[in-house]
Amino acid sequence: MRTLFGLWCLLIAALVPAQAQERAQDRAQDSYPSKAITLVVPVPPGGAADFIARLIGQKLSEAVGQPVVISNRGGAGGTIASDNVAKSAPDGATLMLNSITTHGIGPHLYASLPYDSVRDFTPVILVARLPLIMTINTGHAMKSVADVVAYAKANPGKLSFASSGNGGAPHLSGELFQTVAGIKMLHVPYRGSGPAVVDVGAGRVDIMFDAVPSLLALIQAGKLRPLAAASAERNPIVPDAPTFGELGIKGMEISLWYGIAGPAGLPPSIVQRLNTELAAILKTAEVRDAFAKQGAAASGGSPQDYAAFMREESSRWGEVVRRNNIKIE
Repeated sequence: MRTLFGLWCLLIAALVPAQAQERAQDRAQDSYPSKAITLVVPVPPGGAADFIARLIGQKLSEAVGQPVVISNRGGAGGTIASDNVAKSAPDGATLMLNSITTHGIGPHLYASLPYDSVRDFTPVILVARLPLIMTINTGHAMKSVADVVAYAKANPGKLSFASSGNGGAPHLSGELFQTVAGIKMLHVPYRGSGPAVVDVGAGRVDIMFDAVPSLLALIQAGKLRPLAAASAERNPIVPDAPTFGELGIKGMEISLWYGIAGPAGLPPSIVQRLNTELAAILKTAEVRDAFAKQGAAASGGSPQDYAAFMREESSRWGEVVRRNNIKIE
């Protein structure tokens, strides 16, 4: 009996801390958020990322009853914003709109970072994807991807492709296309998508890979010709452009993507609250329609889904960076 009583006491002692922790987590979830939430955006105001952050921030504020303040901290490929969030208190008061740049490509470009892109963050949810489109200046006689590949193989290095800057998704998309197509083009980096698209539209550079928000005005103006959509299905904004898959070119499904993450150690109850609220927001017709007008598709899923997605993206783009010896000083 004494042995059984001792075992019973040990069981109770083990259960009490666990129950206390559960009650603490429940109280944290019930009281969260008790103050304003800062959503850090790693780019300046304007553009697709800022639009997504402000729309999601507004809807999240309405859902949780606290202000969501947008803090634009652009520069250094998103590393400034990432470092700020990584070093924030894990109380849910500071979140980040992270992206393919900050957590897919960026970690492989810099020799050293003041944070670890995996260990120092807590994934919450994948918010949106913006599939890229391959375009060419309409002054060219080339009307298809096949025409581009044939010309580039006959004239190595004579075709040029523009990007928003070294190490960005448009740059790496061009590098990946050269690999899968077996061709060589000249990369011309710019400071942002805006001036790059202008020069492609003017014929000073030949080709560009980017998302709809950057390209649409010049496509509609007849200055750019969409050649292929880097998505599983045709892009509804440029439905006449075939997908790379339809053309028999594998490995060219590429999207700019954005999600919500917090600093490491974010309590599971807060992560779950945020994920639940944001998943519901992303299912609304209002948000889906607003995203679609920007060429974006609302996403969703669990925090675990988002963590797995980021691991896959990091592995994929890390290989492209290493293969092409791309570095940012």
